[in-house]
Amino acid sequence: MQWYFVATLLTILTSSQGILTTLSQSNGGYKYDYATVPFLAEVFKLVVSSVLLWRELRMPSSPKMTTEWRSVRLFPIPSIIYLVHNNVQFATLTYVDTSTYQIMGNLKIVTTGLLFRLFLRRRLSMLQWMAIVLLAVGTTTSQVKGCGEALCDSLFAAPIQGYLLGVLSACLSALAGVYTEFLMKKNNDSLYWQNVQLYTFGAIFNMFRLLLDDFRGGFEKGPWWQRLCDGYNITTWMVVFNLGSTGLLVSWLMKYADNIIKVYSTSMAMLLTMVLSVYLFNFKPTLQLFMGIIICMMSLHMYFAPPGMLVDIPSTAKAAPDSLREVSVERRTDS
Repeated sequence: MQWYFVATLLTILTSSQGILTTLSQSNGGYKYDYATVPFLAEVFKLVVSSVLLWRELRMPSSPKMTTEWRSVRLFPIPSIIYLVHNNVQFATLTYVDTSTYQIMGNLKIVTTGLLFRLFLRRRLSMLQWMAIVLLAVGTTTSQVKGCGEALCDSLFAAPIQGYLLGVLSACLSALAGVYTEFLMKKNNDSLYWQNVQLYTFGAIFNMFRLLLDDFRGGFEKGPWWQRLCDGYNITTWMVVFNLGSTGLLVSWLMKYADNIIKVYSTSMAMLLTMVLSVYLFNFKPTLQLFMGIIICMMSLHMYFAPPGMLVDIPSTAKAAPDSLREVSVERRTDS
């Protein structure tokens, strides 16, 4: 399976996630407990990975599976990072408004590139670094409101703690992705075995979160397992399956591609969601949106296009060796 096919599918599923979540609302709210969606998505990913691993084990050539505790104990770490990241997100939103937070979230594009270079020792060309910065600029441009609006004035009006927490949130998001790629590529274990470990701990941590919410609420609504699927309809289940399928595609990219491709997929998905919202939710397109799309397309071309397509080699430089050869032949003839 080619990475660009998986990346395109990831873009489509990620863009539809926000749309499905909006469609699952009723009168501007959720009839179901939204915290149960990530838990069921983790269970879905675990079940699918377990079935695929079982099929792989039945094949004549058994897959490689490292079962040493030294290796297994590394797989809860991404869940711990995401848990801390979620808390930092809530703390950041106490200092900044939603629009500012959304714009600051684009920092994770650049921080992913930095951690990608520092921890995974992957070299990027100058053109690729420029493309990553352009991607961050493009996604930010598409989210900025008109300069005449009061919302634009609030962008730099938040306390310094809000901006520091926003940077920390971007670093944690990038760290979780880069560390997951490190886990997936550190040995030749089966992808499905690695997924089983990753999603087992993911389901456990999400279950603890549901329990913690029950304790905080004094069990007013009863234990979480009794209301797990309350208020669910076909759209809600589509949200669960979409979120689970997205996670499976991301793990494939972490194993066989890299974080930068995932970042491009999710960034393009955000722009695609905005475009689809014009037709589905009467979202009014802005000049900033069109400019952001153009900048992101330029970034996409700069990062993935061969250098020869981006830098023209002068024709005189190519013809130089032939002219030199002709001169040497003439001199040999005269002698």
